[in-house]
Amino acid sequence: MSDTVAAKNGVTTQYLARVADDLEQNLKEQERLGTEIAVLQSQLAELEADRAVLVSLQEALGASSAPATPAPAAPEPESAPAASVVDKKDTAAPAKKDTAAPAKKARAKKPAAVPVQRARKTKTAAAKPAEPRQPSLVTLARDFLTSQTEPRSAAEIAEALAQEHPDRGIKKTVVRTTLEGLVAKNHAQRSKQGSSVFYTAPDPAEPSADSGASSE
Repeated sequence: MSDTVAAKNGVTTQYLARVADDLEQNLKEQERLGTEIAVLQSQLAELEADRAVLVSLQEALGASSAPATPAPAAPEPESAPAASVVDKKDTAAPAKKDTAAPAKKARAKKPAAVPVQRARKTKTAAAKPAEPRQPSLVTLARDFLTSQTEPRSAAEIAEALAQEHPDRGIKKTVVRTTLEGLVAKNHAQRSKQGSSVFYTAPDPAEPSADSGASSE
């Protein structure tokens, strides 16, 4: 009798140890996945912020907006297969044509309620006040150069704009691209000292490309 009890206790101890190991592995796996999810969410937030900056830069440079996502093709009406079936059975059961026709018309009239719902959503969206639009990165960079008396590098300009607008998520690479766009339009001047590149506001005596185009 004592041998049987000891055997049962040994088996129970083994199962308890195995369950404890499984629980520990489960907890470690949860912690690992939680860490990976947090990292991915942080990367996603950074990408969204970069995209917002790039879109504002694209709009400021006068480029066309991103192509809209094409609307999904409308599904074919369910009445089409029924029509072919009716054509094949014209000689066998001609009376079914009259009963199927009202059903087709009723099905075709159902989508008429969709435009009404869209119109209501459009009116609701139009009733909301428009949020004030923030100045573009091009405007911020140009105003910053105008307020400076000395040449500034792209890193200095990016750091200054990031401190003034911490919610914009301003990146150094985007600022450098914006400054090069200003130089291309004669809205800024570019100089090089050694291996470093500096930017300044345009000389007031030199007409910009936009002003020359307007005078013509």
